[in-house]
Amino acid sequence: MSTHGIGLVFPGQGTQKQGMGEPWRSTPSWALTSEISEATGEDLAELLLETGAEQLRRTDLAQLTVFTVAVIAHAEAVRLGALGGDVVACAGHSLGEYAALTAAGALTVTGAAKLVAARGRAMRDAALEREGTMGVLVAAPLEAVEALVTEVREAGADAWVANVNAPGQTVVSGSPAAIEELSARAPEIGAKMLRLQVGGAFHSPYMAPAAEALRTALEAASFASGHLPVVANVDAAVHTGDGEWPDIGTRQLTSPVRWEQSVHTLAGQLGCVRLVELGPGRTLAGLVKRTLPGLPVVSVDSPAAVEALLVPAG
Repeated sequence: MSTHGIGLVFPGQGTQKQGMGEPWRSTPSWALTSEISEATGEDLAELLLETGAEQLRRTDLAQLTVFTVAVIAHAEAVRLGALGGDVVACAGHSLGEYAALTAAGALTVTGAAKLVAARGRAMRDAALEREGTMGVLVAAPLEAVEALVTEVREAGADAWVANVNAPGQTVVSGSPAAIEELSARAPEIGAKMLRLQVGGAFHSPYMAPAAEALRTALEAASFASGHLPVVANVDAAVHTGDGEWPDIGTRQLTSPVRWEQSVHTLAGQLGCVRLVELGPGRTLAGLVKRTLPGLPVVSVDSPAAVEALLVPAG
């Protein structure tokens, strides 16, 4: 396929599934599981091959496993030369930002893995401290969702916009009562609520304790002073180093993920003419197609998909 102006995108928590490491275990890049296991104290091979779906829903384990599959997929694509020489930028959805930073050269695999482990633990602890949940409002414009969320919050319930994923797909976060209220009132704005099976109210003020804990790890981490452009979730802007990431990573936990705008940044400001999603599932490809239907996007979720990148288009 043509590789001119490629943007790499990496999925977040929620894309994990039982046995998702199986397709990768015979590849040379599977060796990364040992490095990540040593860095984090978790047995990634067991998590990716044997651990059941219910256990993988645990926030800290979900994040580590999705990150590991994403960096393995990227490493295999690089090893085989499947991405060509025209990768111009990276971006990741929430947790995926750490795989994006790794692919961009801002972090080493083990450095990023340690941060992912710290982030997952901090978010899990914060969720245990204060119960929260999330849901997706589909089919309504962002402005209508924001107005409804504001109305519910001003009435005394804890509700916030958490992810602006694509036109007609906005994730909300908050207390169980607030999400229940938003679900009941969704038809008022022509929307339908789909509940998310998550362990907390992520990307909301409920994650403030996690952000405080994560900041310590981020400030101790070694980020490269310059790297391939990464579009950050918090502002959908381009960042290339200069010590910004500890602040950006801290803010990300309590701020909305601006994914729809990030896709526009990749295609517009950064000139990406196609995107490659690396990691489990094909969630981001679907969001990209809803945001910019004319922008080619391919999902690389298996070695076969990596090899397909090597086949010329047409």
